[in-house]
Amino acid sequence: MTGIRPWSAVAARLVDVATGKTPADLVVRGGRWVNVHSREVIAATDVAIAAGRFAYVGPDARHTVGEGTRVIEADGAYMVPGLCDGHMHVESGMVTVTEFVRAVLPHGTTSMFVDPHEIANVLGLKGVKLMHDEAMAMPSNVFVQMPSCVPSAPGLETAGAELGPEDVAEAMAWPNIIGLGEVMNFPGVASGDETMLGEIAATMGAGKTVGGHFASPDLGALFHGYVAGGPADDHEGTRLEDAVARVRQGMRAMLRLGSAWYDVAAQIKAVTEMGLDPRNFILCTDDSHSGTIVNEGHMNRVVRHAIAQGCNPLVAIQMATINTASHFGLERELGAIAPGRRADMILTSDLPSLPVETVIARGQVVAEGGSLTIDIPAYDYPDFARDTVKLGRTLTAADFDIPAPEGASEVTARVIGVIENQAPTKALERTLKVENGLVIGDGAQDVCQIALVERHRRTGAVTNGFVSGFGYTVPCAVASTVAHDSHHMIVVGTDKADMALAANRAAEVGGGIVVVAGGRELALVELPIAGLMSNERAEVVAAKAEAMVAAMRACGCTLNNAYMQHSLLALVVIPELRISDKGLVDVTAFEMTDLFV
Repeated sequence: MTGIRPWSAVAARLVDVATGKTPADLVVRGGRWVNVHSREVIAATDVAIAAGRFAYVGPDARHTVGEGTRVIEADGAYMVPGLCDGHMHVESGMVTVTEFVRAVLPHGTTSMFVDPHEIANVLGLKGVKLMHDEAMAMPSNVFVQMPSCVPSAPGLETAGAELGPEDVAEAMAWPNIIGLGEVMNFPGVASGDETMLGEIAATMGAGKTVGGHFASPDLGALFHGYVAGGPADDHEGTRLEDAVARVRQGMRAMLRLGSAWYDVAAQIKAVTEMGLDPRNFILCTDDSHSGTIVNEGHMNRVVRHAIAQGCNPLVAIQMATINTASHFGLERELGAIAPGRRADMILTSDLPSLPVETVIARGQVVAEGGSLTIDIPAYDYPDFARDTVKLGRTLTAADFDIPAPEGASEVTARVIGVIENQAPTKALERTLKVENGLVIGDGAQDVCQIALVERHRRTGAVTNGFVSGFGYTVPCAVASTVAHDSHHMIVVGTDKADMALAANRAAEVGGGIVVVAGGRELALVELPIAGLMSNERAEVVAAKAEAMVAAMRACGCTLNNAYMQHSLLALVVIPELRISDKGLVDVTAFEMTDLFV
């Protein structure tokens, strides 16, 4: 990778530093070594670093100090391996890889395993290559998983691109591809779908890791068929039994705490209460928006949360370091403070609360006191990545009309039910009134309209339905071109004129999120890169996102991280009910269903 030479190329120098023949580049003295191999804290330890790697870890590194060696006095601080995020999507931060790294390095995240699934659904393989190349230029470790499901559910949605086994095989030869991204088409794997098994075979043939995504509570034959198909991990568990089942079948259970996904507390009891082997548990974020990473943290936030749930601090740290590295075949490369490994390290004064005081990445001090101390040059995205929102026409309020069956005065409609802090939805049924031949939402039942607007092929198509859970109390609309996974445009609102205004505005700025109320724009987050990301600084995007969330609250929405829920309403691989460009999707049955019962 760019910026760090292979262990084999620098082994001679590491040996010379460890034995005192050659001075180290950097020495950290007098720290408490958090050893994730032996799960112990070893006091009064020195660390010597050379060529971006650890050369010596022991009681006295004076023999490695030369005239040009920088020395840092740890003064008893804990020395923790740099944190690893085992599964995440940079695009969920609404910023580029560069800006995401800039934001999370001060929080101690020095390794990320990213799945650029979102940009792949918009730009295909060339979008993946863009993010792969940007990741290679980072001063920390950003490994890329090749997206596996584009579209995520063939036949149930139309993405902006399609990828198959040939594309996966091609990408496996790229230098920074670490494996296959989450295999979301779990019914396809369990039924022996040739495309899915072909992608998995191409990945295994390259000796790389297959990421999982079994988003079903069914732990029977469907689950067993999926595991037999090859996925090696899974982050979609929400219950204790989910984590237990995955680990017992030889998978790694990835426990996630994102901006809106709170799945650690229930599942970590497999370790804290049942006593299962913690080596097979990994912490991750999956989706964190810019506001979360700027204001609350990243993997340090997840580790603190796991500890707060009763997890031994050393075990929680293992779940965010060595466990992750081992899972991806990188145990000899990162995830621990040990000779030969990349010199990624945090200095912290306390393990349970984990304040990140100093961050070292690849042997370089990159952050101190919560602030970045290095410059990371901006990465320039080409024009083809910016002109991606193509509605084909200007939308009007009439595009959001929902005609009732002829002669009906009321209908029973299928309604998508949002579940706070979780990715799954409920399949609800509600009785709704008909006015002038059109079905209308019902604020008393917390039912408003949802529309999916096609934005890849200029078709001008609009699919309409109903959603419950946002609690909007005024005429308003929210439009977003972040709409997992096919990333058309999702518009949710109580007023059709506002829905049209918000949708047209999101298209006008080249993609983003717009909140409109009573014909007035309340908030705008511009995302011109693939309609998914901004190249502005994360703190700038975070401020705009905070204004967007505040605008949603002003419209009556009280959900935690309601925008994250909004962006997943078209995710047709997670039960129970979703919307796509083809209509309403019953994800439990993996088939289309009618809006009216």
